[in-house]
Amino acid sequence: MNLYNPLLKPCLNSRSLFLNPFTLKTPHLYFANFVNFIHFSKKLGQPLETATTLCSSIQESTFNARAPSSIPSFKLLSQCTASKSVNSGMAIHAYVIKIALLKDLKVRSFLIKFYSKCSFLGLARKLVDESSEPDLVSWSALISGYAQNGHSEEALLAFYEMHWLGIKCNEFTFPSVLKACTATKDLRLGRQIHGTVVVKGFEFNEFVANSLVVLYAKCGNFGDSLMLFESIPERSVVAWNALLSCYVQGDSFVEAVGLFQEMVSSGVRPNEFSLSTMINAFTGLEDSDQGKKIHGYLIKLGYELDPFSANALVDMYAKVGILEDAVCVFEEIAKPDIVSWNAVIAGCVLHEYYKVALGLFEKMISSGTSPNMFTLSSALKACSGLGLRELGKQLHSSLIKMNVSSDSFLGVGVIDMYSKCNLMADAQLAFSRMPEKDLIAWNAMISGYSQNGEDIEAVSLFPLMFEEGVGFNQTTLSTVLKSTASLRSNNVCKQIHALSIKSGVEAANYVVNSLIDTYGKCGFLEDAKSVFEESPIIDFVAFTSMITAYVQDGQGEEALKLYLEMQDRGIRPDPFVCSSLLNACANLSAYEQGKQVHVHILKYGFFSDVFAGNSLVNMYAKCGSIDDANSSFSEIPERGIVSWSAMIGGLAQHGYGKEAINLFNQMLEDRIPPNHITLVSVLCACNHAGLVDEAEHYFTSMEKLFGIEPTQEHYACMIDILGRAGKLDEAMQLVNAMPFPANASVWGALLGAARIHKNIEVGQQAAEMLFALEPEKSGTHVLLANIYASAGMWDNVAKMRRLLKDSKVKKEPGISWIEVKDKGYTFIVGDRSHPRSKEIYAKLDELMDLLKKAGYVPMIEIDLHDVERSEKEQLLLHHSEKLAVAFGLIATPTGAPIRVKKNLRVCLDCHTALKFISNIVSRQIIVRDINRFHHFRNGSCSCGDYW
Repeated sequence: MNLYNPLLKPCLNSRSLFLNPFTLKTPHLYFANFVNFIHFSKKLGQPLETATTLCSSIQESTFNARAPSSIPSFKLLSQCTASKSVNSGMAIHAYVIKIALLKDLKVRSFLIKFYSKCSFLGLARKLVDESSEPDLVSWSALISGYAQNGHSEEALLAFYEMHWLGIKCNEFTFPSVLKACTATKDLRLGRQIHGTVVVKGFEFNEFVANSLVVLYAKCGNFGDSLMLFESIPERSVVAWNALLSCYVQGDSFVEAVGLFQEMVSSGVRPNEFSLSTMINAFTGLEDSDQGKKIHGYLIKLGYELDPFSANALVDMYAKVGILEDAVCVFEEIAKPDIVSWNAVIAGCVLHEYYKVALGLFEKMISSGTSPNMFTLSSALKACSGLGLRELGKQLHSSLIKMNVSSDSFLGVGVIDMYSKCNLMADAQLAFSRMPEKDLIAWNAMISGYSQNGEDIEAVSLFPLMFEEGVGFNQTTLSTVLKSTASLRSNNVCKQIHALSIKSGVEAANYVVNSLIDTYGKCGFLEDAKSVFEESPIIDFVAFTSMITAYVQDGQGEEALKLYLEMQDRGIRPDPFVCSSLLNACANLSAYEQGKQVHVHILKYGFFSDVFAGNSLVNMYAKCGSIDDANSSFSEIPERGIVSWSAMIGGLAQHGYGKEAINLFNQMLEDRIPPNHITLVSVLCACNHAGLVDEAEHYFTSMEKLFGIEPTQEHYACMIDILGRAGKLDEAMQLVNAMPFPANASVWGALLGAARIHKNIEVGQQAAEMLFALEPEKSGTHVLLANIYASAGMWDNVAKMRRLLKDSKVKKEPGISWIEVKDKGYTFIVGDRSHPRSKEIYAKLDELMDLLKKAGYVPMIEIDLHDVERSEKEQLLLHHSEKLAVAFGLIATPTGAPIRVKKNLRVCLDCHTALKFISNIVSRQIIVRDINRFHHFRNGSCSCGDYW
């Protein structure tokens, strides 16, 4: 007979093609299975003689009709059970049926055990059901098979049936039943079985005791679990491992470490399972140092090749961010399984090494390992991080083919991927196709809309959650509030605030911080302050939100006060807070306080942060210290367009026009493309330096060279440049040639130029446009009146004054500020509210005598009051900037620069007087007005009298 004929090949070559012994009737196929058994015996290292002898015994019994013998069947079934040789075991089963040996309870028990171990639980159950009197061994084998294969409920039902039949459990049955109770978290039944165990006297059996320890621990009853563990007379490493594993799986990592140390101290040598468990514990504690020590023990004890230990090491190194070591351990695994691949890929994604993760994902596919849902979830996150739309779509297709796309966890991953790739239509489609949308899915969708600036959609989706009965959590409210802040919708914010109070989550940190941020961005500072002050726990984020709200609302002093309170509470700032505070100092011209924030930046190690660096440049530039600004600029490690624009703008404002242009050219050499703000700064630099030709070059070529179309700001700068240069006709032509209607900035620039050159016609035209565009502004009336005054048209000056009075437009008073010893002082014209007023006015009188001797003549023609000359001179002498400078001279150390800020343009008389004063007192006086900085030094100004 040809043993390898085509009929037998399926039996020989495939373990997945099984013969059913209950239906097999063809004798020659028995023999085929026997041959198959010899084949597998050789694979398992069994001597050929033994296999042949056993097979011969079967053949003799089958074909020679000898008296049946059960001994060969027991031996063969034991070997098949140990090796899980399914085809061979079924062949023996067929032989047993043929020789009518199935009635033998011992043979039947062996078959039940065989099928249970090989996961053929249906056949095992059939054998039990067909048995006239299934014994304890049969039931134990069946229950064990159910429990081992995850069919816990079936295991418990089989236990109930066995118990009803009056068959008592033994030390081999109890562990399986307890394992089923553990899997179903049925502690009530577990306690009942525990009672039976005690009654039967098996409580000190190692396997039963370990099963009880695991049951109580995994059901959350660690106290009873530990008590049981300590009652075991001789605890082996298996017992210790059982409890260790439960502690780690329950996230009780510190307790697990303590238990491990106790185990080692008691003289029990850990095995690879113990060490793998401890690696997982130190992963949970994020303690890479201790994890490395365990790695050393694994190597020392020769367990480093254990697959479970290797996977635990990869997972540990990946999660704590030591990816080089994770990859190193991973590459030493001979045949990495899906757990290994998932650990290293997920670790890379966790620490945002998205390209590395996708590279490993590609290698995994090439190695022939099929991804599972966890692998694809990690790959989706990597696509989200890199914005890889097409690959993300391909992964989504793979999920659909695997028929797991409806899984909620993966569904959220798909929504997140599409959202971060700015494909909200696809995200919405994926969301709509989810059969069950839980809270996390709704949150992901709302977050996606919010992240992509589709704030109306994000807010609109929120009430639909209520209609679906999903509810909401802190994350939902925080995300919706973020979109509400972008929409500046205070009414929605108040409704969400009320809802948070009603639902009892108003005190949650996320909600509190979001409410503060939203109220602040909506301009409702009092509401933001109320939430801040009423919150039981004020953390770093709450302080940040409140400080930012004050800064954005222009309340820099309040922001600085709050920062001091934050420092008093021991809350450390971050670069963002420091950046916000520096912006507040910049707006206040609070030079000294800005320097203190700079000290904190250095103290906390934020000097390399780009945002903090940019804010330092901006602060020093706006506080009048261009040298400090330049030093901060040079220390920024990676200068972006914001850094360059801040420095160029600072130089321009301080009158260093040529230096600003040179820096701009250096920026272009460094291949940093400008933006529209940079070009505004460049045009301002040309303006302040009187570089008309250079300005025309940049203005006319900005679209061609840099792809930036001129905006209103650019036109206003160019018109101002032409107007100041006396080219009023060209300025008017440019106004008429603008592709959009001129705004107030453009007409204001033209009016300012008309004042300089005393051009009444252009001044009147610009003023008429400004009256229509900004009727509430008093500056237009004043500038036009100045034009009339300079031309001696006093009737028109009087007319302007009457018009200003009749229009009920309130003239903005000139206010000047000066900071001395971290405190700000404010002055208005003729101010006598300062406690040192007598000294201030005495200083002014002293200066006036020195000024007149130096050749200063008061410019009374710029004062529009209808009073005598002497009174006009007195009014000019008492202007706010002169009072501030006089106070600075008496309140600051000799030789120190005096820094003054004014809310309006510095007047011509003060500008002239301050040039004289700087020379007389040998001091640098820095005045920041609404347009620019003036550095008065040695009798001249940095603006070159061109402002």
